[in-house]
Amino acid sequence: MISFLREFWEFLRERKKYWLFPIIIVLAFFGIIIVLSQGSAVAPFIYTIF
Repeated sequence: MISFLREFWEFLRERKKYWLFPIIIVLAFFGIIIVLSQGSAVAPFIYTIF
């Protein structure tokens, strides 16, 4: 996993695609929220966002 992140960071740096970094962060954040909300009392409120 670490090697993937390192390679991805080198790709972003080499290709000057820094605008992809915030998109990746937001997608990871939403993924973490969905995983953590499975089976919790917060789930109905999370589903209204989408």
